[in-house]
Parts: sequence; C-alpha cells; structure tokens
Amino acid sequence: MAALLELDGINKSFGGVQAVQSMSFTMGERDVVGLIGPNGAGKTTIFNIITGVYAPDSGRILFEGEDITFLKTYEIIQRDIARTFQNLRLFPRSSALENVMTAAQRQEPYSFAEAVTHMGRWREKERSIRDMSMELLQRVGLADRALQPAGTLPYGYQRRLEIARALALNPRLLLLDEPAAGMNPEEVLALNELIREIHKDFPLAILVIEHHMDLVMEVCPHIICMNFGAKIAEGSPEDIQNDPEVLKAYLGEEENHHD
Repeated sequence: MAALLELDGINKSFGGVQAVQSMSFTMGERDVVGLIGPNGAGKTTIFNIITGVYAPDSGRILFEGEDITFLKTYEIIQRDIARTFQNLRLFPRSSALENVMTAAQRQEPYSFAEAVTHMGRWREKERSIRDMSMELLQRVGLADRALQPAGTLPYGYQRRLEIARALALNPRLLLLDEPAAGMNPEEVLALNELIREIHKDFPLAILVIEHHMDLVMEVCPHIICMNFGAKIAEGSPEDIQNDPEVLKAYLGEEENHHD
C-alpha cells in the first residue's frame, strides 16, 4: 500500500538561506508523527510546503500516491489535508460555532442561488452543517462556548477551536503547528488527551510541530528532529531522547538527557 504522505528530497531557500535541506520522510494513513527542532530549524516551512503556501526549489511531495508538489493551497485542501497555525487564524468577531461552520460548509455545498434565497436544499444543509459543527465543538470541549465570539475565548480554548475547525474539513491528514503554544502544563495534559482521542475516533494521520517535548513524547510514537533545515534524527521517542545529535542540537548539552 502506498504511503499517505511522502516527502522526497525537499529543498527550499529564502534569499540564499537554506531553510529546508534534502528533507525526506513518509507517513502511513494512521500515523502520528512529531516534527521537532530548535527555533528556525525549518519545521513550519515544511508545513507551508506541504500545504502549497511555498513551492519547493526541488524534490517532490506525494499524497495518497498523487504528486501534489506544485498544487495551490485550495487544491491541497480539496485533497483532505487540513492544518492549524502557529499564530491563530480564527475569525475573532464570529462565534465559535460560526468559525467551525465556515469550514464545515465544504462538506455540504449549496448553490449561490440557494445561499441568497435560502430556498431549495439550503435549510436542510444549513441544519446539517450546524449539527456537525456543534458535534465537533462538543468533541473539543467547547459546546458550552458555541455562541461566544472566538476572540473572547481564553487562549487555550482558541487553540482547541482551531483544531475543531480543521476537523470540519474532514481531513485524511491533520497538520498541527504548535498546538500547545502558550498553554500551561494542565492545558498541555488536556491537549495530549484530546489529540489521542481525535486519532482514535477520526480516520486520519496527524503530523505535529511542537516545542513541548512532553506532549511530543507522550503523543507521537514516531518523531523526526530537524536542525538548520535538515533531518538529523528519526525514530521512536526513546531513540530521539538518546540520540547525541538531538541532545546537542535541541536540548543544548548531553547532560540535559533524561530518561
């Protein structure tokens, strides 16, 4: 069976600076993979290349066996790849429910005439979209905040809302860009559990960029470590924790190593 996602020799430079060097890895259809590395290692650039924000200088990306290397972002979304962002991209004045419904409309499209006149299938589809969106808010623990403007939610809840909105796209691959950023230890623990539940209950693979090592080690059976745009290690959490290159690059010094 073909891999769900395959990166093959991806390179990307910005103004002479090599942001990504010869990056290759594969993911299966139910994998949960962590992508770690120091600030500036090239992790978010990888996400931006996978999702069509940047085109690579060389190399290729296959998704379910199809070459998606030079597709536009909207074409990538149509192929069931969804992401969250390091910097939140919510509609702050719209309610939590409206934020999710905006994404969920892709699953229940209706014509322009139906949208304007509220005739035909519009009412039925709008109800279906609302129900689906409420279900997703329930899944991320935000059902009681459904009508609250997104911008007034506590930061950790906004992160959860962004995950619900990504799930509304019904992805086969979910890319989480630092989902625990700005969270306290309790919120990180709760997020660990949420990611596990999502993986258990939805038919998808998850690729996570994260600085919270506890989250990555707990949630991701497979981890890729980058430094200066290149992959320096790949393997299980135990492999990564004991890799001298990772300890040097990411943890600072070998004495920082703990089991």
